[in-house]
Amino acid sequence: MTRMTRRSALLGGSALAALAACRQKKATPEAAPVVAATPPPAAPVRMDGTAMAAAIAAGETTALEQVNAAIARAQAVNGQLNAIASDIYDTARAEAGQTPAGPFQGVPTFIKDLHNWNGAPTYYGSRAFEGYLPGKDDPLPARWRAEGVVVLGKSTTPEMGLMASTEPLVTGDTRNPWDTTRIVGGSSGGSAALVAARVVPFAHASDGGGSIRIPASTCGVFGLKPSRGQLPAHDGPDGPPVDISVQHAVTISVRDSVNLFRDTQTNDGTFAPLDANLQPLKRRLKIGFTTDAFGGTPVAPETRAALDDVANLCAGLGHEIVPYTPSFSGPEFIDKFLLYWAAGAADFAQQASAYSGKPIGPDIVEPWTLGLTEMFMARKDEMDATVGWLKAFEAVYDSGFVDQGIDLLLTPTTGSPAVKLGEQAPTVPYDTLYDRIITFAAFTAPMNVSGAASMSVPLSWSPSGLPIGSMFSGKRGDDQLLFELALELEAARPWADRLPGVVAT
Repeated sequence: MTRMTRRSALLGGSALAALAACRQKKATPEAAPVVAATPPPAAPVRMDGTAMAAAIAAGETTALEQVNAAIARAQAVNGQLNAIASDIYDTARAEAGQTPAGPFQGVPTFIKDLHNWNGAPTYYGSRAFEGYLPGKDDPLPARWRAEGVVVLGKSTTPEMGLMASTEPLVTGDTRNPWDTTRIVGGSSGGSAALVAARVVPFAHASDGGGSIRIPASTCGVFGLKPSRGQLPAHDGPDGPPVDISVQHAVTISVRDSVNLFRDTQTNDGTFAPLDANLQPLKRRLKIGFTTDAFGGTPVAPETRAALDDVANLCAGLGHEIVPYTPSFSGPEFIDKFLLYWAAGAADFAQQASAYSGKPIGPDIVEPWTLGLTEMFMARKDEMDATVGWLKAFEAVYDSGFVDQGIDLLLTPTTGSPAVKLGEQAPTVPYDTLYDRIITFAAFTAPMNVSGAASMSVPLSWSPSGLPIGSMFSGKRGDDQLLFELALELEAARPWADRLPGVVAT
């Protein structure tokens, strides 16, 4: 089959002319118990991926021991989390027995179910692709294979990554290890849940509108969205009209993210390679700060309070914090971005129909995907102008940094901590779900369109114990600057020993 490209060339209307405006009633998810946070064990033995690879290389442990332990952790907690779309445990054990070569030799991990790993099924979070088995790795997963990781399976994702919550009909709700009645975010939700529960030290993730940073925030882990072009993303030179999607990882430690980035960086001359020995930031920055959503949607009081505290933390470290005013119209941006997003949904619906042999409708794709497809069909004449507007956006976004003299931008990652399961289920009526998604995913998409580097850092928790990520964003190419700041923040306010209620021991 043709490789899925969530933001591929915009469709004509003829292939979708038979689309029925079918929407299902909101499903009521099965209630799950709230899990209270628990203190860490007296003597936890947890390594990040960098330490694990070093221990394997030194002969202190083996790849097979680490893979077997990770499989046991996955089996212990996945009944509570439902974060694994499919597993390939026997294959993983066989690979680990050979101790794969590479910097991350034998470190266990998961690949997000939007992306292909040879030997593991890919559902794309959709019922339409059940049974699909790819014949090769996608580009970034192929680089991970060369790094020596051992993949245990695929992590859950919403249908084609089109939502900010991981509640796909094909695999069911993925639940948050901090509170199993809450969402994990999306679209890299399964990966973030597995890392937060300490099943694996890092997991593959991708981000087309916030899909690394949103679940990183909601699950209390670290997630950096690379600049466009820093890491492999597509087969061949041709990408979508506006290339908004990138791939990387969610991690516990910043250094794992740094090392995975460095080892897979494209290094085609567009950007300088990361420094060989990256250190916490030395110079002081001027950081623009706002807790107001770009589109004017409400922001939860606990989120505003958490970000005020993080701004004070940065000021205490010597950084200058100044008010930030967006250089663009938030409502106009949301309208243009979501129309382009809808074009991606329509493209996916067409490919789902072609693969399944069934007409586009609720039997093969979810109501949210159908709603986006209808939106595209109703407004497809606007697409050329929309693409032109989005292509010009990088300069508009960058002008806000130049005109206001700031180095980075600090905002919330999401409009609130994790909401209840079911509130953003794909079966919620389209107009209601639209409003809920733009309220929750209120901050992340401008960095996708501009191609900018951006990260969610787990520095805060709500009074009820839910993680609240702080999003620091730069311009395109500011990845090293963000990593250096992340290392400084990790040292100032460590998070690795703060564990959720559902945690693998």
